Amino acid sequence: MVRVRLFAAAAEAAGVDEFTLAPPGTVGQLREDLAARWGEDFARVLRQCSIVVDRVRADDAAAVAGDSLVDVLPPFAGG
Repeated sequence: MVRVRLFAAAAEAAGVDEFTLAPPGTVGQLREDLAARWGEDFARVLRQCSIVVDRVRADDAAAVAGDSLVDVLPPFAGG
């Protein structure tokens, strides 16, 4: 199973901060699956998020293995 952690606005939009799911194949498929799960408000936040797979920022073509840790990170401000 893939462990997914949501942070900040992504967690607020989904109503959870962590969950597991079957391996989606790619980051792009993960984005589609999450948008379908939580709807348009979440999808709007997700479009702005970086996806980090096993501590490496990943684009939509990146593979997501069955034992991966995925972090969904909205833009952060601060200094």
